[in-house]
Amino acid sequence: MKIVIATGLYPPEIGGPATYAAMLDKELPEHGTEVYVVPFGWVRKYPKIIRHIAYFWKLWKECSSVDVIYALDPISVGLPALLVSRLRKKPLLIRLGGDYAWEQGRIRFGITDTLDEYLDNQNNRSPRVSFFAKLQTYVVSKAEQIIVPSHYLKGVVIKWGIKDSHIQVIYSALYPIEVTTSREVLRKELNYSHPTIVSAGRLVPWKGFEILINVVDELKEHYPHISLIIAGDGEEYAKLETQVSDLKLSQHVRFIGSVTKDTLGAVIKAADVFVLNTAYEGLSHQLIEVMNIGTPIVTTTAGGNSELITDGVDGFLVEFNNKAKLAEAIMRVINHPESRERIVQSARGRSKQFSKESAVQEIVMVLKNIHENN
Repeated sequence: MKIVIATGLYPPEIGGPATYAAMLDKELPEHGTEVYVVPFGWVRKYPKIIRHIAYFWKLWKECSSVDVIYALDPISVGLPALLVSRLRKKPLLIRLGGDYAWEQGRIRFGITDTLDEYLDNQNNRSPRVSFFAKLQTYVVSKAEQIIVPSHYLKGVVIKWGIKDSHIQVIYSALYPIEVTTSREVLRKELNYSHPTIVSAGRLVPWKGFEILINVVDELKEHYPHISLIIAGDGEEYAKLETQVSDLKLSQHVRFIGSVTKDTLGAVIKAADVFVLNTAYEGLSHQLIEVMNIGTPIVTTTAGGNSELITDGVDGFLVEFNNKAKLAEAIMRVINHPESRERIVQSARGRSKQFSKESAVQEIVMVLKNIHENN
């Protein structure tokens, strides 16, 4: 069997789709599947319309003799993949990591609702968001099968009007970040001599960095030398930097931008607590990696997080943007180091359940079924 993987990201780019595509590129040939990867990064240098035409052409050429086209998003690569699949008469498989229309609405079109609020208030959408939502649903509805990384996200796609039988949950796999240096040595090397919080992700509204910075402003009354390290880049960087300046928190909050996986792993391992104040996660690769590294987690009940973490067992779950609960959970971790090992060991054991081997086997079965039925 031969497949083409259409992906928006691919190493050396970072992000969930890049890691996932690289895993398939490496693992599927061991199961008798020939893989061709077509990253959107090949054409990103071109102007918007030109880049999409160029991407369609690259997909067209690669798909002449393949058995399945596997797209890792519904619009940027999903739409050209659908066009090629129709013209080439090849079956299309799509993996969804989120709701593209809602994300675009949050970033570009003034939506302030969480994903759940947005899905429950469809009449309040702007014409542009409605267009993306309809286009996304149309592309997905034409796929032979849809893969999602959590039961939460399956529920989201069902709300788009897609049949339950067309959606399969295959959990994200653990891609361990190997950090061999001990936590004690890392803390000395990174000068983490006081309580240190780490957070990471795209600097976008639904990641809740603004409220997390406010929480640190309050926590400094209890811990005068507390630090927050934020890894990642995004469109909210300037706004967040201004917030830190206005609150006079430059000694407490530091932005380190996009860093390598190894660097991020070391920063996380050395920290006292990892906090992800997020309004939405399909199923977070980041949290699975942190669970395996062994740093206590405080995150939200949003999205698929509760499918990863049991509150008080593998970490702590609070409501999105609840400053009081966030502060309370962070203080609970900092003030009770004796319970750290129990939480860390439970989380690490839980992370092992998201094995790469299991995920690959399930994907292979989906591909075989599609191939046999076409």
